[in-house]
Amino acid sequence: MIDPSGLPEEAAAWVERLGLEPLEHEGGLFRQMHLDAHSSAITYLLADPDFSALHALASVEVYHWYAGAPLSILLLHPDGRSEELLLGPDHRAGQLPQAVVPAGVMQGSSSLGAWSLVGTTMSPPFDWDGFELGDRESLIARYPEASDRISALTRPLHTP
Repeated sequence: MIDPSGLPEEAAAWVERLGLEPLEHEGGLFRQMHLDAHSSAITYLLADPDFSALHALASVEVYHWYAGAPLSILLLHPDGRSEELLLGPDHRAGQLPQAVVPAGVMQGSSSLGAWSLVGTTMSPPFDWDGFELGDRESLIARYPEASDRISALTRPLHTP
């Protein structure tokens, strides 16, 4: 996890303004901005070298890029495909302002610069019961072509 006091000035200002806090298990800093029976929304900041650990969710998640550097999102589909999406402001560089991650797809991300500020919206809303953290070894075995990225987007398992 990152120490917010060590962030670049603009990122630290966003953390303070939005009241972002560390996101357990996944990494990064977040704040839930909306929750009702139908949907949830968070604001999420990733600062290098932290990353969003590979995980799958039971609901569709829509990403929205807001500020900072582009965000690179790795998707590992249940059918064995892997793909990388770039979220950011530069359409000429293949970046998207918004991306949809289907339910059940393993996803992980990292900033392509010092930091990235994004938002995500889920419907139905986020529920920890629908959160599955990815296991490095099993993901590399299933998606060998993405092994470098999988290694970069997973943390070693902690044993008691």
